[in-house]
This record gives sequence, structure tokens and C-alpha cells, in this order.
Amino acid sequence: MEAKAIGKALRVSPIKTRLVVDLIRGKNVSDALTILNNINKKPARLTKKVLDSAIANAVNNNNADQNTLYVKEARVDNGPVMKRVMFDSRGHIGHNDRRTSHIVIVVATK
Repeated sequence: MEAKAIGKALRVSPIKTRLVVDLIRGKNVSDALTILNNINKKPARLTKKVLDSAIANAVNNNNADQNTLYVKEARVDNGPVMKRVMFDSRGHIGHNDRRTSHIVIVVATK
């Protein structure tokens, strides 16, 4: 039995988010929540929200026991990029791309 949650267009870089998501992949839900609570980074806070949503989906929709859940799949995809212009010297134009992420977390029972 699986439950899924997706956080779309979250305003954090996918590269930074993948560093956090790699830490919880394959872990028990309680261990993953402990790890995310002890990381003081924005991607950890956003990933924790998506993980809480996946847990709630499993408990409420599938009547799963929270103690038997683990993180089956956790991935970060690139979201839309907000492209901003930054004026440079000598009439050049630089780019200041603000990247977004899609966080997908699937929890399943053991």
C-alpha cells in the first residue's frame, strides 16, 4: 500500500534540495522526520512538509499504521525557472535565474 505527496514549484534550488532528500530515502518515517527536524536548512523544512502530507495521505486514505511506513521513493525534479535580468558592466546583461523544485515523496508499508 502506497501514498504519495508532491510539492510543486517550491522556491528552492533542486541541487540543494537533492542533498537533503538523499538523506531520507529508504528510511523509516520516524527516522526521516528526526533527520529533517535536525537539519537547519530551507529544503529540509519544505521536504518535511511534503513528507508530513504523504504520511497523512497514507493514514487517512489507506488506513495505514504510521509505525510501519517507510520512504519508498523520494525525488526532486526541476520546476519552472524564473529568469531575471541583471545588468552588468560595459552594457552586458547577466542572468539571475531563480530555480524552483518539485519534491515527490512516496511512502509505503513494510
